[in-house]
Amino acid sequence: MPTMADVARNAGVSVATVSHVLNGTRPVLPHTRQAVLDAVEQLGYTPNGLARSLVTARTRSIGLAVSAISNPYFTEILQGVEAHALEHGYGLLIADPHDDPVHERKVVQLLHERRVDGMIVTPSARPDALVAYLARHAVPTVFLDRLIDAAPDTGASGAPGFDQVCADSAEPTALLVTHLAGLGHRRIGLVAGLPGLSTTRERITGYRHGLAAAGLPHDERLVVHGDSAADGGHRATAALLSLAAPPTALVTANNAMTIGALRALRERGLSVPGDLALCCFDDFDWADLFSPGLTAIAQPGRELGARAVQVLLDRLADPEAPARTVRLPCAFVHRTSCGCPAQPEEGTDS
Repeated sequence: MPTMADVARNAGVSVATVSHVLNGTRPVLPHTRQAVLDAVEQLGYTPNGLARSLVTARTRSIGLAVSAISNPYFTEILQGVEAHALEHGYGLLIADPHDDPVHERKVVQLLHERRVDGMIVTPSARPDALVAYLARHAVPTVFLDRLIDAAPDTGASGAPGFDQVCADSAEPTALLVTHLAGLGHRRIGLVAGLPGLSTTRERITGYRHGLAAAGLPHDERLVVHGDSAADGGHRATAALLSLAAPPTALVTANNAMTIGALRALRERGLSVPGDLALCCFDDFDWADLFSPGLTAIAQPGRELGARAVQVLLDRLADPEAPARTVRLPCAFVHRTSCGCPAQPEEGTDS
C-alpha cells in the first residue's frame, strides 16, 4: 500500500508539502498541488482519514441541513454544495430538518456530534433554538437561502453572528409585479411563502414595492400564504379566486406553490394567461414545457451552494473575521404565462 512518502517521491516534493496539499493546512503553488494530486491518483494513495483528523483536529467533513431536499431548487443547491466541497477535499453529512424547529435542533446536534468541521443550514421559520445551540458551541456555520435577523451575543450593532448566503428576493419580486402591471393588470395577487421565513418577508416587501412603483394600491386580501408547499399554494389560490373581486394576475413565491396554483386553476377550468396571468418565483428545468411556458425568476441554486461552501471554508481559515452576508442576483426568464407573445427564451439580470 503506497504511503505519503511514496507520493512525495513521485511528485518530487517533501512529505510536508504532500500533507499541506491533502489537509489544506497551508497554501501550495498550483503546479505543485497538481503534481501531488497526480501522484496520489497514479499511486492509488488513500489518506488515513482517522489519523489525519487526530493530527489536524479536522474531519474534512461539512454538515448540511437542508429542508425539502426533493424540491428542485434545493436539489440544485445540494449539487453546488457537493461539487465545491468535493473539489476542496470535503465530504458531506446531510440531514433534512423538515422545516420543524424541534427536529432542526436535533439533527444539527447530531451532525455536530459527528465532529463536522462546520455546517451549512437553511434555517426554519423559528430558528431560535438552532441559533442558540450553534452560538453556544461556536460551530462555524453558514446560513443558506434563508437569513436570520441576529444571533445571541453579536454586540450592539445587532449584526448577524453567522455568515449568510442567499439570493436577492425583493427586487426580483417587484419586477414580476411591475411586469404584470405593465400589461394592464390592476388586481395582482400574491401566493406568499411560509410566515417567518426571510424569503417570505422579502418577497412580500418586493410585491408591495412593485405595486407602489406601478401606482397600484395594496389590498391585503390579495396576499395569501401558501406556506411554501404545493398543497398550500392550491389552498391560497383557491382563496384568491373565491374573492368577490378576484385577481386578474398572480405571482407565486416559489416553485412548489406554483404547482399548487396551477392545479387550483385547472380544477376551475381557468386558463393561463387567458383567464389569469401568472408569474412565479423559481424557475425549474421543465418550466418551459408547460403550456404556456412559465415566466419566472431563476435563482442561481448551484452557485448559491458553491458560494456557501467557499464562505464556510473562509470562516474555517479565519475564525475571527467579521461575519458577512453574501447576496447573489437572480434572472428574469420571460416566457408566455404572463400574457406576452411567444418569443425566444432569454435571461436578463434582475
